[in-house]
Amino acid sequence: MRGVTVSVLLVNMALGAVAGETTAPAERIKAFCVDFNWGPEGFAPPGMYAQASPQTHFDWYRDLGVNTIQTFCVSCPGYAWYRSEVAPVQPGMEGDFLAELTRLGHEGGMRVMGYFCIGANAHWSETHPDEVHDLPNAIATPFTTRYLDYLDRVIREVLTKTAIDGFMIDWVYNASHFYPDKPYTWLDCEKQMYQELFDAPFPGDDAMDEAAITEFNRRALDRCWKRIRTAAKSAKPDCILWLTCFDLQHPQVAGSAMLREVDWLMNEHSDASKLQAVKDAVGPNTRLIQCICGWGDAHNAAAVLADPAFADVGMYGFARPDAETTLPADDGSGNARNIAAMKQAFTGKQK
Repeated sequence: MRGVTVSVLLVNMALGAVAGETTAPAERIKAFCVDFNWGPEGFAPPGMYAQASPQTHFDWYRDLGVNTIQTFCVSCPGYAWYRSEVAPVQPGMEGDFLAELTRLGHEGGMRVMGYFCIGANAHWSETHPDEVHDLPNAIATPFTTRYLDYLDRVIREVLTKTAIDGFMIDWVYNASHFYPDKPYTWLDCEKQMYQELFDAPFPGDDAMDEAAITEFNRRALDRCWKRIRTAAKSAKPDCILWLTCFDLQHPQVAGSAMLREVDWLMNEHSDASKLQAVKDAVGPNTRLIQCICGWGDAHNAAAVLADPAFADVGMYGFARPDAETTLPADDGSGNARNIAAMKQAFTGKQK
């Protein structure tokens, strides 16, 4: 997300409709996320924002005019925002933030979506140092069998323990040699992944040229996506799987089954044309969303909202909150201006 991270959604089916049904188009989606991923320097430290009140957050989202709240199952620091027995719970959290916000959202007629960062998890990195690359606050996690087992358990758990309508998946990239400008050493766990993915021994560093690395990562991503989708749809068949992607043409992602099978697909990049470029690559019922707030002045919510080319796609924004209020600051920044544009579009009112 967003460099990691208004939403009007292209909808071919009504919410929760089974594939193949003929239904009237559902309401356009207007979505936002108060982003607990990030602190002043990198991922938020454990316990940051733990004082967040579900009622206060619900009131803020309602005043913005959203019909879809996106909040967190497990944020990038690796801590759960619900009473998990699989992931560590956010230190200092009172009550059950995700479950309580979901209840309030549903009572207010809104969807509530969770979130998992797939390619990075600071707590996982700390507890499994031999199975991650030393890349703090970045995509660092190879999709090992052990990690996929963790994702399987935590996804099934949150869909069972809370009433969320689904969840966003972010940074869905296998970490192996992901950043071209960074040095990498092949980890033993990645060599084991190669054996599993190719049914052959790891061929050695010299054999892993760019093409071989790309194929390795594509197979790793495909295996990861299958585990995510199976876990989610087994636990809650009508749950919504929402992919956010800052590079929809990345070699790992382009042409993948994930693009064809995901329920919602969002272009996070400020260049909305990148979303248009994948329209033919997604499934017939995939709902398309454009992110228009989160990267400060790089996004221009008012311009996208006024562009008729995007009248039939979703609109979404995110913003890092103030450490004390746990809400986005109304400080005249690019994000604040974009939030004001979204509020006007969503409610018809000036801020």
